[in-house]
Amino acid sequence: MILLGTGGGRHTTMFQARSTGGFLFMNEKSRIHLDPGPGALTNMCNIGYDLRQTDAVIVSHCHPDHYSDAASVIEGMTFGGWVKRGSVYGTKSVIEGEGRLGPCISQYHLSIPESVNIIKAGDRISINGTDIDITKATHSDPCNVGFKIHTDHGILSYVSDTGYTDEIAEQYIGSRILMLPVTTPDDNRINYHLCTDDAIKFVEKVKPELTIFIHLGIVLLKHNEFKQAEKVENATGCRTIAGEDLMEITLGDEISINKLIPKRPEWNPAWDL
Repeated sequence: MILLGTGGGRHTTMFQARSTGGFLFMNEKSRIHLDPGPGALTNMCNIGYDLRQTDAVIVSHCHPDHYSDAASVIEGMTFGGWVKRGSVYGTKSVIEGEGRLGPCISQYHLSIPESVNIIKAGDRISINGTDIDITKATHSDPCNVGFKIHTDHGILSYVSDTGYTDEIAEQYIGSRILMLPVTTPDDNRINYHLCTDDAIKFVEKVKPELTIFIHLGIVLLKHNEFKQAEKVENATGCRTIAGEDLMEITLGDEISINKLIPKRPEWNPAWDL
């Protein structure tokens, strides 16, 4: 897995204090891009990733820090729209619209992949043999969902934007890696998002091997995301880190972490059409 962006919320996004590009999940079976927001395309270029390798694009909800690069990623997945391949998964607000939200992907871009699927909490999808459970969230976009990705080495969970309840946290029990969107520090709680003190309760419920702070809000960054993650680790005894852009996490018998060095190529062979 490669974190293409660890920021979140409107202020981190508008200033790009951290990229907000979601992440790439990759194994022997599939390559999946979840929540390609601002920064996704730039960081994929910076590591020389060829979008034509992508098998699926998943968008959790209709907020721009989670979808703004989705159309271009879909074009890349379909070889510029010339090859009908790959799948798009999104919630109702993303694909059809819900209330004042969405849809956030154009009819043209929904017409070029092989399949388009609306997802909701309680579903299970399979992408080239990789099973993903769709989980409940509570957010200002009522359609928003989270994800539990089943791998040969255990469960990787991506908790999309949500407020805290015991019910939501308990969905993720059994996860080896918990990607937790922590937007504000300490007990500075805002509606529909997690603060550091919420993260403590979340981690105490789930007890993962590794928790990674993502969706870092501007106020959390001001209060030092690394110290906030350390606060959770000290309180729970569970390893907790603040995610960094272009961090690569490998889930095997052990969990390893590597930081990719961005190097924008002068010429990428993938561009030689």
